[in-house]
Amino acid sequence: MRENKLKAQIGYKRRYIKGGKLASVAANVLDRNFDPDESTRAWVSDITYVRTYEGFLYVATVLDLFSRRIVG
Repeated sequence: MRENKLKAQIGYKRRYIKGGKLASVAANVLDRNFDPDESTRAWVSDITYVRTYEGFLYVATVLDLFSRRIVG
């Protein structure tokens, strides 16, 4: 990062969001069994964002736990 003259931005302004309905929690169907027996049995996903000069870039992935490959 130093070579490319990049530095982390620490802290963001947080906007106050008025409360609404409480969110429901999904059932834990994997039960921490991250080693399925066959392909396409269990997929996991994650989303993150990167702040740029033009705004935010969002990155979302879907991972097949059997093959450990990105499927989406």
